[in-house]
This record gives sequence, structure tokens and C-alpha cells, in this order.
Amino acid sequence: MRKSVDNVQLEAGGRATTFLAMSTIFQSPRIRIPRPPSPASPISYPRSFSIRPPSSGGFPYAAAPIRRTLRSVQSDISVALSSDSAANEPEPSEEEDDDDVDPTAEVCFLDQNIDPTAGSITEWELDFCSRPILDDRGKKVWELVVCDSSLSLQYTRYFPNNVINSITLRDAIASISQDLGLPLPEKIRFFRSQMQTIIAKACNELGVKPIPSKRCISLLLWLEERYENVYTRHPGFQKGSKPLLALDNPFPMELPENLVGERWAFVQLPYSAVVKEISSPEKRPYFGGTLDLDLLGLEIEDKTLVPGVAVASSRAKPLAAWMNGLEVDSMEVDTGRACLILSAGVATRYNYATYKKTPETNREAESWEAAKKACGGLHFLAIQEDLDSDDCVGFWLLLDLPPPPV
Repeated sequence: MRKSVDNVQLEAGGRATTFLAMSTIFQSPRIRIPRPPSPASPISYPRSFSIRPPSSGGFPYAAAPIRRTLRSVQSDISVALSSDSAANEPEPSEEEDDDDVDPTAEVCFLDQNIDPTAGSITEWELDFCSRPILDDRGKKVWELVVCDSSLSLQYTRYFPNNVINSITLRDAIASISQDLGLPLPEKIRFFRSQMQTIIAKACNELGVKPIPSKRCISLLLWLEERYENVYTRHPGFQKGSKPLLALDNPFPMELPENLVGERWAFVQLPYSAVVKEISSPEKRPYFGGTLDLDLLGLEIEDKTLVPGVAVASSRAKPLAAWMNGLEVDSMEVDTGRACLILSAGVATRYNYATYKKTPETNREAESWEAAKKACGGLHFLAIQEDLDSDDCVGFWLLLDLPPPPV
């Protein structure tokens, strides 16, 4: 970031992207790079830094609340019930859908536009856990839910609680491939750390790479929708039942040396620019991660500014490469401890960076979090060689999601 302006110029694949800087640059307290302070900047290295309030007075809020809606599960890409007759019936209206949902039915669906032999679905998202539903024995029902990031694949299957093991899961995964004529995926993501042993063993026996990750956005949103439209309507539904396997939220640990950057800044980017940044796969930075914004159903105006964090390092490419293997899912500010927290995998949180706690920095951090909330949890992480550079080495689109209700 040029210290005399309020912009950060990053270029991805030959096109420049302007990040509006919401603060001066932060120097990681763990980096010791002696350099004289710039006369145009209030930053003093390496002891301390300061944040000047943005000219706009803070991050702008969205004009209206953000509503996240998963694409209709009765459209041409949505759930097809296992009944043969259902495929021959005319498509019901949205109002009729709610009344016609059979909560006891299982789902086995592949988008008719997908060629199963083309290998277009190479990554699945999977959840295998109990549901707030009791069976005839008075025991909680377990359910396997599988989809891909676009929901072109959707599969559910109920299980009694006395058959839950890696063999059952392995056979169920194999049956999805057989029933739909779909090759086994290369990778399967899952977000429950408690199920890692069972899922990893089942996947390994099938030659599939298990990836513990909370970047199961489509799956998490689908589970939320199934809770509202399926589980609560099931005759065995137990209102007030708490999830058996709650998501971990461990205390943040120290950031490994290979992930430490040198300078960072709060920045923001218009939503239209975010969409443009991820819309052309051939122009994206080699390292990073994106989201299906159409699937998320975020109602955000093009001019709304999406908050993010820009990180600079003289070893940006190795840093981005290491970051690429973390399954980064979100970033948040802990104003109480004046630090930025990075969440990755299923149960990993890092103290990513710290700043000197002052009323000004607190307002800056609170404004950044408020802007993220106003964007429905959408934010990003960008890595570059220098904050004055026009080159973006890595770009991750991130999303804060509440834990699933099941």
C-alpha cells in the first residue's frame, strides 16, 4: 500500500484490482526487519504502529439486511426423491413444495446435465452424524449427507445408531458411485473433527483423499435447509435436541513460522470487483480459493464494499503455497486481545497477527467486523509480495457461517 494514498493495487492474471485500504500497514510483531520510518507514514518499525481512521469514517454498511438462501431444492439441479413416480410428476410450485416434502424419504440425485463419465465432479462434501430424530427404538437416527460444491450431486441416507462404523460408511460411499454411475471422487471434505477417524479410514480404503475442512459451504447450507424443511417435519423429530457432535472452537495457537507474513492491512473491495476477480478461472492467482456466489444467494449490491485482509511478504509465493494447504475458511478480529484470528481445517485457529490496542485500532477492527456482518459473512484474504506491488499471489474468498443446527 502506498503510504501517501488510500489504495492497494493488486493484479491477478494481468488485470489490476484496487483494494481500498481502511488502515495503515501493520507490522507483524514477530518479524524483525530493521528499516527507517517513512516520513509519510506514522508507522515505526519494529516497535509499534498506528491506524488512522479512514476518510469515510468506517466501513459502509449494506443498505438492507443480507439474506442467504440456498438455491431451491426442487429446481433442475436440486433434490430428486428416490421414488420413480416423482420424476414423472409436473414440477410443483414453491408453496406446494413445502407441503409435499416427505421427511422420511432419502435423496439420490445427480443433475441430468452432468456426464458421470466426464469426471466433472471430483470433490464431494460429506457429513455423517446423528439427527434430532428418534427411530422406533427411541434411539437417535444417523444420516449420511453427501453433495458437491454446486449441489449437482445430492445424496442422503438414514442409518440406525448401532451400525455406525467405517465399514458402513465405506460401503455407503461406494453405493453412491454405483447407484448414480458416478466415479468415486478424488477428495472428500468433512467438517466434524470427531468423525475424522471413521471418515478417514473409509476414504482411505476406497482410495479417496479425506480432507478435514470447514470449506464445506454447500453442505453446511444444505444441512441448515434440511433442518428447517425435513428434520423438523419428521414424525420422530425431537425439538430442543442439541447436536451430538458440536463443532470445535479451540483457543488460538501460535502461527507457524512458515505462515508468518511481514506486513498486513485491512482493505476492502466492491462486491462487483470480487465477482469479477473470481469469475475468470484462467486469470485467478495460482493459489487461493473461491466460492459459488450464485449458490450462496447473497443479496449484495455491486457497490457494497467487502472487507478483507491484504498480507505482504518477500516470500509471498512460498507463503501462499503453505496457506493453500490449510483449508482456510474464515478470519475474525478479537478486539479483546487485539489480534486477528485465522481459522482453518476443522479444529485449527491461529493468532494470525496482532496490533497495538488503542481506541483508534479498536474502532478500525470493530468496523471491519461490522462490514463483514453486513456482507453476510463474506470477506477475503489476499497475499502479495509487497503492499506497493501490483501483483496478487494468492486470493481466498472466505465466509463466516454459524454452526449447523444438527
